[in-house]
Amino acid sequence: MKRSVSSIVAVIVAVAMVTGVSPAEAKGKKGGGGKGGGGGGAPIELGKAVGKAPDMSKPVKVFIMMGQSNMVGMSPISSLTEYCKTKKMYQYLLDDEGKWAQRNDVYCAMVTCNQHNGPLAPGFGATGRIGVELGFGWIVGDFLDDPVLLIKACIGNRSLGWDLLPPGSEPYDGEPGYRGTKENPKGNGQIPAGAGWYAGKQYDDDTANAKAALASLDKYYPGAKKYEVAGFVMWQAEKDHGNQNHMKNYEKNLVRFIKALRTDFNAPNAKFVCATLGESKKGSGDLAMEAQFAVDGNSGKYPEFKGNVATVYANPLSNGGSGNGHYGGDAGTYMNVGEAMGKAMVELLKSK
Repeated sequence: MKRSVSSIVAVIVAVAMVTGVSPAEAKGKKGGGGKGGGGGGAPIELGKAVGKAPDMSKPVKVFIMMGQSNMVGMSPISSLTEYCKTKKMYQYLLDDEGKWAQRNDVYCAMVTCNQHNGPLAPGFGATGRIGVELGFGWIVGDFLDDPVLLIKACIGNRSLGWDLLPPGSEPYDGEPGYRGTKENPKGNGQIPAGAGWYAGKQYDDDTANAKAALASLDKYYPGAKKYEVAGFVMWQAEKDHGNQNHMKNYEKNLVRFIKALRTDFNAPNAKFVCATLGESKKGSGDLAMEAQFAVDGNSGKYPEFKGNVATVYANPLSNGGSGNGHYGGDAGTYMNVGEAMGKAMVELLKSK
């Protein structure tokens, strides 16, 4: 039976919303592929739990991970298998029997798309895939004696200049301000009734989903009774590159985003780590990347970010490809960036 064009488009959009892939990407791809090859449905055989026994008398240290599809995680397990079991890299992910290890002190929860939760192990990306949470969580978990919870509040095809626009943003260059629409750019601070999408809706959804998880803490970290939002992690900017207004204002929006998150989660001392796109090179004129370097506390441009904001340069860590192409599904790229973000977070956590 033939399908109409509109029905095909509807299917593509539905796939995008579930997997965190943009509609254009969903239309152009048939599964995993790229370096590491194959789809993402390889079985995950877990072995022994590893890591320190968490000290449950301490508050759970919470790290909220935000962004778009690459933060969701788009590398198939088959690619990770090649790196760990064939290339003998990232050996800490395997137990002594060669099975996938899981942490007994670090838990992970996906709360915006592909919702699931449990001890950190391969598989907390899109279905059957991994993202930067794996390297990040292992590094941070090894550093902290506290129990650790990673909350992944992210979905694909979202821009900082529109979908993730933070509270306090005014209309700019013809773009709506926070909770504004194309018809009413200013808005009135309230969620516009019947408007469907509006500026900042994904910010509202992601933060609401993370707060709901924190309100049911024991569900996401068994036995936990209290928590501290210790940090935010962000890997994002692909969609903003398609809009010059978003690019020109990326720095202003990013500064406001960092401050808004700390206010919304009552976490004024929470650290913030972001990573640039893997394909973006220094000196290329990439305005989003320049903005990300500008907010790094060591740049000196924002003294209030000294010792609490860090930016990871992802280009040397990437094994090729682009953010829009999910780096060919290469697990090495996701692991390298995740580890680097974890190390950057640890350095910030050391500075009180």
